[in-house]
Amino acid sequence: MSSPYFTPSRVFSSAIGLRVIFLFYGLLQDAYSPFKYTDIDYMVFTDAARYVSQGLSPYKRETYRYTPLLAWILIPTSWPGTFWFSFGKVLFAISDVVAGWFILIILQSPAGGAMTTERALKYACIWLLNPMVATISTRGSSEGLLAAMVVALLWAVTRRRIVLAGMLLGLSVHLKIYPFIYGASIVWSLESPPDSTPVQKRPRPRTESTERLFSITTILEFFNQSRTILTISSLITFISLNLLMYGIYSTPFLQHTFLYHLTRIDHRHNFSPYNTLLHLSSAAPDKVSSLELESLAFIPQLTISAVLIPIALSKKDLAGTMLAQTFAFVAFNKVCTSQYFLWYLILLPFYLPSSSFLSSPRLGILALTLWVGTQALWLHQAYRLEFLGRSTFVPGLFVSGLLFFAVNVWILGIIIDDIGGRDRHRRESEREGLTKKDARKVS
Repeated sequence: MSSPYFTPSRVFSSAIGLRVIFLFYGLLQDAYSPFKYTDIDYMVFTDAARYVSQGLSPYKRETYRYTPLLAWILIPTSWPGTFWFSFGKVLFAISDVVAGWFILIILQSPAGGAMTTERALKYACIWLLNPMVATISTRGSSEGLLAAMVVALLWAVTRRRIVLAGMLLGLSVHLKIYPFIYGASIVWSLESPPDSTPVQKRPRPRTESTERLFSITTILEFFNQSRTILTISSLITFISLNLLMYGIYSTPFLQHTFLYHLTRIDHRHNFSPYNTLLHLSSAAPDKVSSLELESLAFIPQLTISAVLIPIALSKKDLAGTMLAQTFAFVAFNKVCTSQYFLWYLILLPFYLPSSSFLSSPRLGILALTLWVGTQALWLHQAYRLEFLGRSTFVPGLFVSGLLFFAVNVWILGIIIDDIGGRDRHRRESEREGLTKKDARKVS
């Protein structure tokens, strides 16, 4: 039965209204409460934008670890007036809504399941009407801007607009490093369409020369036109932006935008199981620096998210693969905050319709309960540490971080199993259809 509420005008009006409410509430809380609504990162962004507007480097603002391009975009926040100071929040909130629009049109397309508008809107609401998404963007986090680029990248790939997809990939990686993991899955998914013309081939004896020729042909077939164009366009975009920023800001650009994240030690508001170990590294760097934990943490993270998952899944379901990659990247990251959950939440509407979490409601409720519950356990320990002044690093924060990690790994396993099984289920359905057709012919 159709619902009169799930129309594009009503859903998007509600999404915009939700963000407007949060924006004005934030102004009131900032004005009258000692606990500020505006995220500290937004203060960093706006300070950097002010330096840029004065012709100075954004890196004069300590803790600004982003591309100067973001500070350039936010230059209007340096103009006088409360409205202009909130320009970035408005931009990030609009990006949220744009991302939701891309979700809708992808779900309505053949690549997204060719859903009806009403059904597609219901899944798009996971993003559009999610209070967590609206809160994070209206507090001044830039994750909504990147989410819009990621889902636009997926749309471009599904529509085979390869040059645009390459440019979006290069731009996304320049803004924030993690989208580079999508490069492998997109390239792997861009197979050449099979030749529909049957050709009778006589078997040839396998010799050393034919083996060598077969290997060369296989390599050349892998680098088809789509894969080549995507690679070239993304590299040109990424390298051009980096050369431009390096030419203006020199070494500080490389250090703060890229190199810093290789050795980053951030033990505050961090759900990661590395949290306690990073705290020890920051407290006594001389004693534990030989472990180089902050650098070694990338090995399992990138092996799973950037290599194993794309190879195993990307030819079966690109959107689902990107979700699995992002989920793994965040779960295994040495720094894991609530803002990072938006990285995979934007891709959830594409996976969820045919997931085990919906086909088995008990499993879905259990997964959600454990995911939220282990976060709450960690937040309780963090509250006791930061507000009550009690040392809860061990066992409190450490054990709760491990429990949250274990729940994430379990959920990741279900996601991977779902996506990996889709090709098997498709083949079984095709065989069942052929069997029924043959039976009708016999009868």
